[in-house]
Amino acid sequence: MPAKMIPWSLPARDTAWQTRRGGELLEEMQTRRSCRYFSEKPVEAGVIERAIEIAHTAPSGANRKPWHFVAIDDPQLKREVRLAAEQEERTNYSERFPPAWLEALEPIGTDANKAYLEVAPYLVVLFRVDYEIHDGNKIQNYYPMESIGIMSGFFLMACHMLGLATLTHTPSPMKFLRDLCQRPANEKPILLIPVGYPADDAVVPDIPKKPYRDALTWNR
Repeated sequence: MPAKMIPWSLPARDTAWQTRRGGELLEEMQTRRSCRYFSEKPVEAGVIERAIEIAHTAPSGANRKPWHFVAIDDPQLKREVRLAAEQEERTNYSERFPPAWLEALEPIGTDANKAYLEVAPYLVVLFRVDYEIHDGNKIQNYYPMESIGIMSGFFLMACHMLGLATLTHTPSPMKFLRDLCQRPANEKPILLIPVGYPADDAVVPDIPKKPYRDALTWNR
């Protein structure tokens, strides 16, 4: 049955406002970097929940919202996540990653040590929900991969604009996250995101970024 329709209520904005606001957003987002050195300074749980609430506004296939967040602040569970992630990463660096991948990672300076998984006050795991079970019936979700990709961007931007640092960590394979978080078989972990404040002595690699114009084509 079609849903009831309500008025669309985006405020009217003129070109001057768009130009000014666009410049402000660009300036703010250009400071976003992946953080691997976190402070132990606590973050209010409500701030994390608000970032998740913002991310949950993201569009999704058939409005199914095919994702689930697990926010981890328990030190023991963070420890277990770190140990399992590092085990997979050691295998990645020694066996799975081809030489070209290792060469691409070299300027960033990453290795199998993931101490930040215990230092960051929160680990947020994003799970893709491929289907749901309601009253014993399997209900398929649509475009779950595309949907959670869009939502992940919302979450990262929300955290940044709330003054928090993040890192998109993808230890592979990631089944250990489903096991540790005790999530059902219909959920697949996609991203493990440490969230918190950067350490006072945090550093990031000074490497060039691909110019946006290289990623843009008008028409054909």
